[in-house]
Amino acid sequence: MARPEAEAEIHPLKAPEAPGGGARDAEKEAGGGGGAQPGRLSQWRTAAFFLSLYLCLGVAFAFSFVIPCPVRPASQAAWHRAYDGAAAYAFLAAGDADGDRVQDLIVAFQAGPVPRNASGADRDSCSGAGFAPPCAFLAAQSGTNGSTLWERPVGQELLLMDCSVEHGGSPACLVLGSPPSLALLDLETGQTRWNEAANFGTNSTVLSPLLKIPDIDRDRVPDFLVFAATGEEIKSFFYSAKFGTQMTFSGSLHLPGLVGHLSHVTKSGACYVLFYTAEALFAYSLKELYRRAAGPASPALAILKEDADWEMAIQHRARQVPLASSGDIQYVTKMSEKPGSHILVARSAMLELVNGQQPSSLWVVEVPHILREPVLGAFGPDEVAVAIESRVSREAKKVTIVEGSSGATRWEVELLSEGQSPKPSTLATADRRSVFLFWGLYQDKREETGPWPGGQQRLYLFHPSLPTVLLEMTNSTEPIVAFEGLLFERSRHACYVLLAGPPVGSSPGRVVLSKRKLKEDILSSRVVWLNQMPQDTDQNVRDYFHRMRFRTSG
Repeated sequence: MARPEAEAEIHPLKAPEAPGGGARDAEKEAGGGGGAQPGRLSQWRTAAFFLSLYLCLGVAFAFSFVIPCPVRPASQAAWHRAYDGAAAYAFLAAGDADGDRVQDLIVAFQAGPVPRNASGADRDSCSGAGFAPPCAFLAAQSGTNGSTLWERPVGQELLLMDCSVEHGGSPACLVLGSPPSLALLDLETGQTRWNEAANFGTNSTVLSPLLKIPDIDRDRVPDFLVFAATGEEIKSFFYSAKFGTQMTFSGSLHLPGLVGHLSHVTKSGACYVLFYTAEALFAYSLKELYRRAAGPASPALAILKEDADWEMAIQHRARQVPLASSGDIQYVTKMSEKPGSHILVARSAMLELVNGQQPSSLWVVEVPHILREPVLGAFGPDEVAVAIESRVSREAKKVTIVEGSSGATRWEVELLSEGQSPKPSTLATADRRSVFLFWGLYQDKREETGPWPGGQQRLYLFHPSLPTVLLEMTNSTEPIVAFEGLLFERSRHACYVLLAGPPVGSSPGRVVLSKRKLKEDILSSRVVWLNQMPQDTDQNVRDYFHRMRFRTSG
């Protein structure tokens, strides 16, 4: 006979019966008081389970078959839009103007009267808006098929444009036209939210870009700042973005030979404006600029900050940022939009990286005869890199990619170029690197080549994962006014956009805005092996690039 202890070891979840248990069970069955019977509770639980299951299945069925899914707009792989009798401004912006979650394109051009059968027959007239023809137009073209969403005359001339602002939660374009006026246009309709006359002084020149600044007048809308030059005097004008009204009188600085300016935010949240001449880089806090315009008693000064590290560095040098390189300053740009981002200074023959929080030089590298503003991308995974073009001869240039952290050269290639090609562009890829897009003409030194056909330029694609390969995408003989690589949908639909034709200041002609999908051009591209014998088939290389995925940076 088995012992009770052995029975417990064999059935660990079976409780042993206590002495007298049978009698107590009989008493429970005989008693009429206390709780619901176990059988009925089990039935209720089963019913509740099946009811929940049916409800879940019903909801899933409704969402799968009854409620229609949102229809993704069918985007054309390539399209173009022509403006006849026009000249193009070097303004090109992207934003969702029709609410279909696909980026649309906003372009600016100058045009006069057109016949009713011309491509721009639906545009408003210059005279109807109070301007003499030709005048400046702003147009929004659908990113899916290139159709015109809206088109408006915005001024006799267009001086500045920024389509990255918001007004009342909706995207908008801030436009500065001539005669001097400031207007805010709704990006979705093109309608004017407000339009205010501006007075920057006699014989003044408005400086690009206009700067978005913190909300100074406390109306919950970020404001903006415009600079205008009269001789060697630089005046600052603070405006309310909500109403377009000027908030202060103009403050002035004496900066002879000013080349450009940009805004910089430190890690403490202090906003500075960096002005650069050919010789030096200067820094003024937004608080100091506002104090000069509004006076020391203005209550708005209490909400503006200054950074202790920057004030210590620039006060000792009369607001001059310390630099270690020499030569004429041509471009100044930030390595990212994050607070405290490092600052890249491009001189005529040198690149220098400056610490964005405690102003001091991090590295200096020689790059002779820099042609254009540097472009940022990623060479290694999440590794910021700088693409820079430099002149090597009258008909040739070099594209160099340097490491952002050290300035070391990671890759370079020499191309034929007459110096009229647009600056490069980059697109972030899913492997945390970038494709680099640039114009020129590659000439293989191993092959016999004839004289270079001047005026011809081709678009090349490079990705760091295949450092010995270029893809030759397309060619153009028209002057390219603006060029950009864009993702038309979040993390997908990678394209490049061209605005080609006569620029403003030349005789009007046919301006063409075109969009081409990157993957479509990759399939028909020519594979270029950089001074090396092919290491794979050209088709395998095309397939590799065609499978590449993109991501939205930031």
